[in-house]
Amino acid sequence: MRAFLNKYLTVIDRYIIKKYLGTFVFTLGIFMVISVVFDVSERLDNFLKGGASLREIVFQYYAGFVPFYLNMLSPLINFLAVIFFTAKMANQTEIVPILSSKASFNRFLRPFFIASTIVFIVSFFANVFLIPYTNRLKNTFENTYFHDYDPTRSEVHIQIDKQTFVYLSSYEEENHIGYNFLLEKFDGDKMLEKLTAQSIVYDSLKRTWTIPIYDVRYINGLNERMEHGSNMVYRTLENTADKKLPVLDMRPTDFVVRDNEWSAISTIELNRDIVKEKMRGTGVLLDMQYEEYRRFIYPLATYVLTLIGVSISSRRVRGGIGLPLGIGIFLCFAYIVVDKFAIVFSTKGGMPPIITVVTPNVLFGILGYYLLRRAPK
Repeated sequence: MRAFLNKYLTVIDRYIIKKYLGTFVFTLGIFMVISVVFDVSERLDNFLKGGASLREIVFQYYAGFVPFYLNMLSPLINFLAVIFFTAKMANQTEIVPILSSKASFNRFLRPFFIASTIVFIVSFFANVFLIPYTNRLKNTFENTYFHDYDPTRSEVHIQIDKQTFVYLSSYEEENHIGYNFLLEKFDGDKMLEKLTAQSIVYDSLKRTWTIPIYDVRYINGLNERMEHGSNMVYRTLENTADKKLPVLDMRPTDFVVRDNEWSAISTIELNRDIVKEKMRGTGVLLDMQYEEYRRFIYPLATYVLTLIGVSISSRRVRGGIGLPLGIGIFLCFAYIVVDKFAIVFSTKGGMPPIITVVTPNVLFGILGYYLLRRAPK
């Protein structure tokens, strides 16, 4: 391995990569310590009032908090780290000899992109595999100890399958009771069955739905039949023990909505729920698609911001690294603003999620190409 690295990486390459990764890790660590300190000071009352144990706070809440913010901030911290050490190299006249030795600016960029590839790979696998798991830990803790709002949805219509439609006016998460339940079955445009009930109860252990009292109207052309009954039981798809029971493919989570709920499920589960949501049409499809595309595209910001960082900080200027660092901070805020507007346009404005997800990287990629053309050669 060492012989391979010595063959394809020069001393300058290894020097830049070491500076890049060292500054990035150090800066990310500083930001993370500051974030945790501020969060502890803000959440201390919630921790004390909620009665959470120290083990739960450390290994559940902060085990989710730290990876989430590390991953979210990594492209921006990477950007500032690149500007800082590149501007320092330029201020110490280290870049001029490199470019004067007949090395092109593109060749000078190679170690930067080797290091950014390492950051990209870590960020990509964290986005796709690790962060959903740690977010689940964090969200579970928050829903248990910071639950100060009503997350339930009202007037929910769900299409269970091609023939079955369900309506629920409200749902109590604490008691697992839904009110004003309606189930309709169709054959094309013809209604075959209509079930109405004042309530429906979910058993989280058995994973079944029970309707205490119900009325069913069966329709067969001009012939209709009414039936009154009690204690009808349906099973969910997760319940494989009671296969004789009829299936009702809905869950309490279909009637509960929370911030970042889609970021706390695995990519495989997310893809499966997107397929199901396209049929159900409960109004959260854009949020789910945005989360899916973001997991794969957001890490690409590492390359875009690295290109911009090197281009604006490789020129020696009066005043040292202050001016490039100030420009970098401004561009960081600009990127955050564009990214947040993209979320709003996608989830509230109805714009296709794939467009809004790639927009920040495309805009700043164009800016990076322009700055690259203006960079000192």
